[in-house]
Amino acid sequence: MPGMAVRRSTEAQRIGDAGERLVAMRLLAAGWTVLGRNVRVGRDELDLVAIDPGPPRTLVILEVRRRGRRDFGLAEETLDHRKRAALRRAIGGLLAVGALPDASPLPALPLRIDLVAIDNGPDGRPSVRHHRGIRP
Repeated sequence: MPGMAVRRSTEAQRIGDAGERLVAMRLLAAGWTVLGRNVRVGRDELDLVAIDPGPPRTLVILEVRRRGRRDFGLAEETLDHRKRAALRRAIGGLLAVGALPDASPLPALPLRIDLVAIDNGPDGRPSVRHHRGIRP
């Protein structure tokens, strides 16, 4: 998968990377095709670009939000207006180019934007919620 070897330095970045790896593994296990992770589009980044086998077969941009603690709310609540604007900008840039950074063309499929939120459950294990078809 393109972009898999991204090194992060802060604790928040490491938590986010672990969340993206978890989601990518779950998608692959469910029969999805992961086209890229940490896909750079200009100064922005898309967490995951994948194909949902459907039906219908769909190109999906996945935004992964992970919280290590629930002190300040759920992971879904971290998708603020600034992050949504960056997500729209990155998706627009990706579609304008029509290819991933490694020059692989984007498949001609309908597009959907999903949010995957991850929090630690009471037992310390990740609680994963996949919201399909969000508005960025």
